[in-house]
Amino acid sequence: MPTNLAIDDTLIESARQVGHHATKRAAVTAALEEYIQRRRQQEILGLFGTIQFHQDYDYKGNRQIDQVQNEA
Repeated sequence: MPTNLAIDDTLIESARQVGHHATKRAAVTAALEEYIQRRRQQEILGLFGTIQFHQDYDYKGNRQIDQVQNEA
């Protein structure tokens, strides 16, 4: 779907060069992908401290049990 955007030529050219992109389209696509990834990471960071867990939970022990069961 074609979209026309008024983007600062200096800004897009700098992004293209820094990212080693061959085209403006590639630079914009990469920038949008990075933007989305970063926003999703920030959402995950917002969960820190909100999840309850048991201090005595033995994740290594459970991992070993899972491996033994998968081998059987």
